Amino acid sequence: MSATISCLTPHPSSFFGCAVSPGPTLFFSTLMGDEAKIIARGLQRRDPDLLDRLIEQYQYRLYRYLVYVTGNRERAEDFFQETWIRVLERGHQYDGKSKFEAWLFAIARHLVIDWQRTKKPQSLDTLMDTEQEHPLQLTNESDPSPLHQVLSHETEENVQLSLQKIPAIYREVLVLRFQEELQIEEMAGVLSVPLSTVKSRLYRGLEALRGALQGGAA
Repeated sequence: MSATISCLTPHPSSFFGCAVSPGPTLFFSTLMGDEAKIIARGLQRRDPDLLDRLIEQYQYRLYRYLVYVTGNRERAEDFFQETWIRVLERGHQYDGKSKFEAWLFAIARHLVIDWQRTKKPQSLDTLMDTEQEHPLQLTNESDPSPLHQVLSHETEENVQLSLQKIPAIYREVLVLRFQEELQIEEMAGVLSVPLSTVKSRLYRGLEALRGALQGGAA
């Protein structure tokens, strides 16, 4: 297994042009389900060729996610390597009933949380909280997404700088929802929290990002 990182410079349109589209068609959903089952069988066999293809396919997304939740590129590289080791070791646990990327992000997240628990809590940009107020009211899918409403007049550079200013717990959900385009239910699986908590963090994350952008413009 060669989990090297390549072509990992953030894409210039990592948030812009990332429309949250309606749910996939039945045909597309069936294809995704078949792919997940193929991956599950390959991981159970510990197929090295499959693992290499998965690394090639998901390396940018995984590394980008880790950079956002850790705020540190070198640390993200360490977690990136460890995540693929865990995938190899625990591949038999993936059953193909969910998207592979959701399972992959969950492994990476658990590694970060385990690392955080070894540090002083007061010094952490933590991924954990207990606040579940102000659930996000999801609008009609034909309307602009809440994130696009916030970013409508912002430059990519301002967005990236502002994302680094908000707590990791909120930065993470914005990345999973609007950059990785995971559904609310999939995010709940990655984060191991109820749907209401995911919605609460999205609401707070959007408010935090809006405040950071306004503060940067002041």
